[in-house]
Amino acid sequence: MQAAFDLSGKTALVTGCNAGLGQAMAVALSSAGATVVGVNRSEARETQVRIEAAGGRFIDMRADLGEPGAVGPLMGQVLECAPRLDILVNNAGIIRRSDALSLTEADWDEVMALNLKSLFFLSQAVARRFIAQAGGTGHGDGACHGKVIHIASMLSFQGGVRVPSYTAAKCGVLGLTRAMANEWAPHGINVNAIAPGYMSTGGSAPQRNDEARQRAILDRIPAGRWGRPEDLAGAVVFLAAPASDYMHGHTLAVDGGWLAR
Repeated sequence: MQAAFDLSGKTALVTGCNAGLGQAMAVALSSAGATVVGVNRSEARETQVRIEAAGGRFIDMRADLGEPGAVGPLMGQVLECAPRLDILVNNAGIIRRSDALSLTEADWDEVMALNLKSLFFLSQAVARRFIAQAGGTGHGDGACHGKVIHIASMLSFQGGVRVPSYTAAKCGVLGLTRAMANEWAPHGINVNAIAPGYMSTGGSAPQRNDEARQRAILDRIPAGRWGRPEDLAGAVVFLAAPASDYMHGHTLAVDGGWLAR
């Protein structure tokens, strides 16, 4: 079984990994043996230190994926440093909190551009690379030629409150996970997603600092606590590793039992 979770010799491209969930997943992939290429708007110094202190390799890349046309130049830079890619983790994202009656068009566009549009086009570019690495097709040979892992949300399943653009984007992530899997599974590319539950990160600070909201959330989580970024470690390694080679189009909830309630 150890080989089924071994990522030695693999290269993982992880977006939004300078803190929080992305950092924890990058560290987990490195611990399983992968070289990690981190793509962030700002320096991912803490992530790099953690990975290198444990003997791993981290390649720091800078890009604003929410900007139009960002994917092409980024892929050029990535392939100069890591000629072969094996894993993509689409974690980069933002949230804008506003009533649906007052959300601005600018906020809507910003969230959709990063959380959904860039996810699609980066996945497209990486999938093309996977196919090229397989000799141009990989179609029907039964081998795994790459892993794409999206980060969805509890709001991929629910409507939420005061986060209409984020909810729309995360519902889109769930749909794209299925649509990409339908098209790319025949090429030996696994496309799956992780839907984190309520996690203790900087992005959830407004909810955790609101006593009534915090209590309402905790009362619904069977595990009785907020998730920690490290709770995603096993899920991301599983979806990146040979152990999940026959899993396609699935969104895996890591939520302390929230959806079961």
